[in-house]
Amino acid sequence: MKFRKSKTSDVKSIMKIVSQAQKFFKDQGIDQWQNGYPNEDTIIEDIKNAESYVLVKDDEVVATSMVTFKEDLSYESIYEGQWLSNNKYATIHRVAVSNTHKRLGLSTKIIKYIEKLCIDNDVHSIKVDTHKENIPMQKTLKKNGFEYCGIIYIDSSSERIAFEKLL
Repeated sequence: MKFRKSKTSDVKSIMKIVSQAQKFFKDQGIDQWQNGYPNEDTIIEDIKNAESYVLVKDDEVVATSMVTFKEDLSYESIYEGQWLSNNKYATIHRVAVSNTHKRLGLSTKIIKYIEKLCIDNDVHSIKVDTHKENIPMQKTLKKNGFEYCGIIYIDSSSERIAFEKLL
């Protein structure tokens, strides 16, 4: 498998995976990635910013994620807890795995690739947030050494639980 930056030619494949994830969340009653987010414009903007990544197996995009080294304004205030560090960090967003490749540990593979990306960029902290009902992502984060840090808000009312891992 290869982890690489996404190209505009990957958008259709990425959106197929995102749509599968949106349907999964809807079927589970989880109010995450609903109401048209993330959409194609979101993914194209991630690609333009060189922050979109895909996991490719046999020339097929099987998973996607967004990684940024820019500060996330949503992370400036954290409630009912605190971050493990105030150092430079990477943020992971929009992790999704194709339905045909679920339960194969691909989210963990993505995290491991992102950890290497961080080390290569001399960044020793990764922060991530998820919906409180997104249990699969929470399990993946905990399994990969992320620690629960508290609650953040991605806009005035969308509460997310926040995690951090020090490298």
